[in-house]
Amino acid sequence: MTQHAVPEAAHDVPAPALVTSPVGLAATIGRRRAYWPSLVCLAVLPGAAYLARRHWPAVETGALRLAVADQGWLLVGAAAAVSTWAASALAQQGAVARRLPGSRLVAAQFAASAANHLLPAGLGAGAVNLRFLMRCGLPAGRSAGALAVKATAGAVVRLALIAVLAPLCPGLLRVPHVSPSALAAVLGAAALLAVLLTGPLRPRCRRALAAVLPDIRAVHACPARAAALWGGSLTFAALHCLVLIAVGQAVELPLAPLQVALLYLAASGAAALLPTPGGLGSLDAALALGLTVSGAPAATAASAVLGYRLLTVWLPLLPGLLVLALLVRRKAL
Repeated sequence: MTQHAVPEAAHDVPAPALVTSPVGLAATIGRRRAYWPSLVCLAVLPGAAYLARRHWPAVETGALRLAVADQGWLLVGAAAAVSTWAASALAQQGAVARRLPGSRLVAAQFAASAANHLLPAGLGAGAVNLRFLMRCGLPAGRSAGALAVKATAGAVVRLALIAVLAPLCPGLLRVPHVSPSALAAVLGAAALLAVLLTGPLRPRCRRALAAVLPDIRAVHACPARAAALWGGSLTFAALHCLVLIAVGQAVELPLAPLQVALLYLAASGAAALLPTPGGLGSLDAALALGLTVSGAPAATAASAVLGYRLLTVWLPLLPGLLVLALLVRRKAL
């Protein structure tokens, strides 16, 4: 019997062609994008540890003050912290045209908040939410577009809140002194970015915008979805402000609630420029500095920041990781 020869073309299939699926390509791009934020994280966290060690007496006094704080206000802060996950779920539902499973959506936001404190620049929360939306049947492109819509709405809401609160707290936010060299560096970076966006990156930006615009139109074509997106984003930011306000009241922070809210919004916006996991180190330093410069004693400001972090990060961290493992086990992620 004559044996049929195997066509050589079957052996000539390039290996990379076997791993060019959209999911594999997205994972590769995600790893490349995580490289530089991870380096920045490694540079920022030791600096935060150095500052904590240098100012350890104030930190220690703040922790002791927090231990004897008003328990009623701390419970209010804890309730607000728990409610942030429902607000985040509402905003995520508003960014998607189709109906998502409510209980799993809230659980995914809880798990995403824990994962967000393990990876820099929000990569942990983004990966969890992206996987959840894809498990709910959305294509990878639509899932990424929904995350972009939610993030944009959150940023717009925070800027709008700062614009509303700043006139109500005159003199609280001061424009920092910028040296001519720093100003020149910022202008140079802006010019370079403008050149890139109008040159090599223009096709990619147009493709990304063309992919997101249909989702934005679909969401805002349904009033209920638009209300969920913007209402959830507004509630999420307001609840985080309420957590800090409640902790501040518990430790007798000598600042008005509106001042505390404005300082939190400004500090969280500044901390976003340093992509540490969950803003650890960057947000703490910016928030403590803002409270202290605004007239709060250093120990009281440290107590407020520690209490805020305790309610929003450290206490929910282990349960959030357990929920994350459970969702993975049940193939919800």
